[in-house]
Parts: sequence; structure tokens; C-alpha cells
Amino acid sequence: MAGRALNGDKTAAAASDAAHAPEATRDHARSRAATLSIISNTALIALKIVAGVLTGSVAILTEALHSGIDLLASFIAYFSVRRAEEPADASHRYGHEKFENAAAAAEGMLILAGSAVIAYAAIRALINGSQLENLGIGIVVIGFASAANLGVSSWLFKKARETSSPALHGDASHLRTDAYTSIGVLVGLGLVSVTGAHWLDPVVALLIALAIVVTGARITMGSLRVLVDEALPDDELEVIRHAIESFSDRGVVGYHQLRTRQAGARRYVDLHVQFVHGTTLEEAHRIGHELQDTIEADLSGADVLIHLEPEDRVRPGEALR
Repeated sequence: MAGRALNGDKTAAAASDAAHAPEATRDHARSRAATLSIISNTALIALKIVAGVLTGSVAILTEALHSGIDLLASFIAYFSVRRAEEPADASHRYGHEKFENAAAAAEGMLILAGSAVIAYAAIRALINGSQLENLGIGIVVIGFASAANLGVSSWLFKKARETSSPALHGDASHLRTDAYTSIGVLVGLGLVSVTGAHWLDPVVALLIALAIVVTGARITMGSLRVLVDEALPDDELEVIRHAIESFSDRGVVGYHQLRTRQAGARRYVDLHVQFVHGTTLEEAHRIGHELQDTIEADLSGADVLIHLEPEDRVRPGEALR
């Protein structure tokens, strides 16, 4: 369907500016959230390294490594979000939103790599044995880290939902996994303190590695599905169909070639819409834009392209009733 710029009037330009205002606000919110994640991870890494050195705990040191991976992931999320915020240009006519999905995939693979390093360190500690000291310091630091990561990850999940950001969601998943594994370390240190069984420390580290593998695989596969242009979820497709069917009393008699995909926070919707015989091009164009506006209002972050067709293009079984 012809773009709105063909109208060339100031009203259309003003409407376009107003439509992009919420997107700009959403972009700034993503950048702020990614910045907070970087600050939080940096502080926690420093605390965990100090606690790991003082206690000699493999589990705490692997937690510090895990947080280091989280910090690298936070930097990836920050720069990918900033890149995704850039408007479309001559080389990227559909914008830069997929940088977020590529970043989320990279974050997932980083998690998988980190789990391998943690598993190696834990197995070596099991073979060679380990002695822990100053357990009280380790318990306090890990307890604080767990609470901090739970709080920051909850806030990041909220911002990821509000802005539909895959990169922020991946970053939040990192921190939430870090919080859960920190709780596991806390339990392990407590058991060592009570029982004196120091072998529990590397065992806990191995369990942490397994938990990280699950998270990394989930993030990576979710990002790859978007990168290969998987269709939108069924509930979002139903929203689109409902919007189209609501125009059945306004001259829309059918539709087909409904294609959808997602890139970062943006959803792309393409479809062919048929109009009742006798509808003028001007009227079909106006109704088509109204349908476009309805879908975009019902489906946050949608970019809708509609191709206008006459009634005789309706295929059997595709007519609106």
C-alpha cells in the first residue's frame, strides 16, 4: 500500500512525529536500563572476587566469573540497544532492530561458554580438594549479591516487557540466573559451615554450571527463532485477524498472504486485503489506512503494510463472514 508520505501535508507529518514520540521514549528507557545493569554487575563482581579470595571458595569465584560474563553481556545489550535505536537508513531500510536479537544470541552463547569454564574449575577442585576460610564473609557477600540481582533483574524484566526489548530480556535472564545460582552458593556455604564437608563447595559450582547451560540454551534458541523470521505468536496473530474482521462492515470482504515477523521490539505485518466490488481506489486507500492504524494500535510496535485488491481476488474459504 502506498506510504503516507504521498499525501505530503503537514497534518500527516505531525501525526508521524506524534507516532514516533512514544518510540523515542521507549528507546531512552532501554538505554537507561542497560546502563543500570552495567553498574550493578561491575559492583557485584568486585565484591565476589574479594569474597572468593578471602574464603578460597570455588563456588564464589565461579560466581564472580558468572557475573563477569553478565557484565560483558550487559555491555553487549547496551551497545545493541543503542544501535537498534538508530533510524532506518539507505543500507538498512527496515531499521536496525535485529541488532538486539543478534546481541541476545551472543549473550546466550557467552552463558554457554561461561558454564564450561565453571564446570572445569569445579571438577578440578573436586579432584584436588579445597579448603575454605572466612565463611562468614562469603555468606554475607553472596547473600547481598543474591538480593541485589533479584531486585535489578525484576526491574529489567519489567523494562524489557514495556519496551519489547530482546536484549534487555536476555540481560535480565542473566541476572536472574545469577541470583538463583548465588542462592545455591549461599546454601552450599551454609552446609559447609555446618557439616565441614568442603567437597560440597565444588559440587554446588557444578550445579551452577548446569543451571547456566539451561538459561544460555533458552536465550540462544529464542533469539535464533527471531533471526530466521519466525511468525508472530498465535495470540498476536489473533489480534491481527480480529482487527481485519472488524472492518467487514466497511467494505473489506477478505484477506490473504498474511505474513508476520519480528525484529527487536518491532513487529512487521504484511497482508493483501480485498474490497467489495464498486469501492473506489480513494475509498479503499482510506479504509486501508484506517485498518493499518487499528492493527498498529492493537499490536504495540507494529509496522503494517497492506496491499489493496478487488473482490474477485478473494480465494475460496477466505471471505469474511
